[in-house]
Amino acid sequence: MANIIYHEKARIFHLYNDKISYLIYVMENGHLGQLYCGKRIHDREDFPYLVEYSQRPTTSYLYSDRDFSLSHMKQEYPVYGSTDYRQPALEIKLENGSRISDFCYVFHSIQPGKPKLEGLPATYTESDEEAVTLCVTLYDQIAKARLKLLYTIFDSEAAIARSAKIENDGNRELHLLRAMSFNLDLPDKDYIWMQFSGSWSRERYIKERVLEPGITAVGSVKGNSSHDQNPFVVLKRPYTTEETGEAFGFSLIYSGNHLMQAEVDSHDVTRVTVGIHPFGFDWKLAAGEAFQTPEAVMVYSDGGLNAMSQTFHRLYGKRLARGYWRDRPRPILLNNWEATYLDFDEPKLMKIAQQAKNCGVELFVLDDGWFMGRNDFDCGLGDWYPNPDKLPNGISSLAEKIEEMGMRFGLWFEPEMLNPDSELYRAHPDWIICTPDRHVSHGRHQYVLDFSRKEVVDYIYDRMSEILSSAPISYIKWDMNRSITECYSAALPPDRQGEVFHRYILGVYDLYDRLTKAFPEVLFESCASGGGRFDPGILYYAPQAWTSDCTDAVERLKIQYGTSMCYPISSMGAHVSAVPNDQVFRNTPLHTRANVAFFGAFGYELDLNTLTEDELVEVRGQIDFMKKYRNILQYGTFYRLKSPFEGNITVWMSVSQDKKQAIVGWYRVLNGANQPYSRVRLQGLDPDLLYRNNLDGKQHYGDELMNLGLVTTDIMSGEAPQDGSACTDFESRLYILEA
Repeated sequence: MANIIYHEKARIFHLYNDKISYLIYVMENGHLGQLYCGKRIHDREDFPYLVEYSQRPTTSYLYSDRDFSLSHMKQEYPVYGSTDYRQPALEIKLENGSRISDFCYVFHSIQPGKPKLEGLPATYTESDEEAVTLCVTLYDQIAKARLKLLYTIFDSEAAIARSAKIENDGNRELHLLRAMSFNLDLPDKDYIWMQFSGSWSRERYIKERVLEPGITAVGSVKGNSSHDQNPFVVLKRPYTTEETGEAFGFSLIYSGNHLMQAEVDSHDVTRVTVGIHPFGFDWKLAAGEAFQTPEAVMVYSDGGLNAMSQTFHRLYGKRLARGYWRDRPRPILLNNWEATYLDFDEPKLMKIAQQAKNCGVELFVLDDGWFMGRNDFDCGLGDWYPNPDKLPNGISSLAEKIEEMGMRFGLWFEPEMLNPDSELYRAHPDWIICTPDRHVSHGRHQYVLDFSRKEVVDYIYDRMSEILSSAPISYIKWDMNRSITECYSAALPPDRQGEVFHRYILGVYDLYDRLTKAFPEVLFESCASGGGRFDPGILYYAPQAWTSDCTDAVERLKIQYGTSMCYPISSMGAHVSAVPNDQVFRNTPLHTRANVAFFGAFGYELDLNTLTEDELVEVRGQIDFMKKYRNILQYGTFYRLKSPFEGNITVWMSVSQDKKQAIVGWYRVLNGANQPYSRVRLQGLDPDLLYRNNLDGKQHYGDELMNLGLVTTDIMSGEAPQDGSACTDFESRLYILEA
């Protein structure tokens, strides 16, 4: 049971449940300090030994007694310039140009449940019994600014959600130059920093480094969370594994510019800050205005990385994702993109759809190219009217024909972009993001619409809602293929240009919010050249995202493994595509492509008519398998067992909630000669249940499989199959364990 206790005499707040304790206090200068964050401890009236004072050379002190210096105090929401030289959580510029702040405790409130963040995605509760929220109010008398720090601790998870709200209570304007969502000062630096980095088609690769004095940071200033650095980092102890040891996960529920940073000071205190990237950020607060930061979520685990990830999976799968599709098995889809690209007409689409229906596909998705003028990548984008040359009877006719087949129909949009060769651009050239008198760059022959402007968002909403209202559309693939350059809005004055990046994301959220409310049963899937905006902010509106444009099964092992550190399996769009693969030109077996894609929102990205009859039989079997087991695959408890970043073999598994079924995915990149014996220790089974292995029919108790291991030895016979079907590179197996 989550609880928050305030000890008035010591001025200590204790946030705790049966898994975690979080201790903060009011320091002698009125600021908030950090005492402890970690495994649950007993509550006490005071923890005086956790506040360490020490005189040190070259230190600046607030008071004459040379004891109290912010340089050596662990703080909750620090500011710069008054004896603390570390990077702050908050920086405000006053009218006189000064940047010194002094936010002192005024009062606090404790309430059941969790309040909403206006205009921003955030975790939520469905009853007041699920969480408790602390709001601490602090005030700066000189700036006439009010600071509200929100802390929510969840009843059943070792997770704390945090955000900050800054209000201008005076009659002079203020400028926010930095407003982070989260700060945590940890008492030592004995951590391995894990980040999730990459680029287009190799997103969220796990990268590790040892923390040392100085700053370790990742972030994005592209206007989107980016392919390059995900807004999620982990600090783990050097001894921590997937199964054991301490780890902290830090996640930002935001889709724009972000900063994830750890600063180790000269005395090995580690300061973690998470929030909107301060580079180029300048938010004007006129009298009476307020700014709400995005929400950050911290998860603590003393049971290894799998336990940390499972907390994120439960929390983000059930209390961040929302709506009709949150808990439903995701439909098996076929997307026409890699089958046709922009070259299609209605008869070609119907032929592909008919074969998809024959194989058991449930959702047919029409990708890019269906709208006016869209015959190449440099034209038409923004003109959301069906192209009569390709679809003479419009979207509605095609959608109705697909529905009559017994499948659902889905449609692609890229609502945030337009081509210069489009009617929309010719009518509204001022609607793009660009800087006056400067060169206008493009990406993929596209410009970015200025979603910081309400009239632009309103126009796109009208066009999308008209299409959605005109046809039986069950799914939207929302693409975004370009980052922001020359960031400037023609609709904002000079002193508000530092707000454009954030206002843009607020516009994206507004459009998502309006569409999901108007069409609550439509399944939205986010896409951003694949994984360029795979973040918790989008998950709030779209319960699944296209994980990466790379559909190669071998590359997907790393991409999906890294993504699973934070994001639920149900959120990962994963498809079987044609070979040679379109991104890396590799040939992988059809069963391996499916065995990787099963662990996600499953589908196909090819023309099934190009397959042989034997392959079509295999596809039908794959679809039947997914329909039978998708609840376990998408909503079971997921465990990573062997990492593709550490060897030739990858293993992961998913266990049903009642622990009576488990599916183990085993993947080998390259074959080898006369390989050693091998077994893998499984996780999450019931030790007292007897499980039958579908591959060999043998039965083993759960404690055997978890302690002795599942035998995965692959002994070569020395004879290749005569039909030429052998492909022992890129091999895979699924072990189905039934109690």
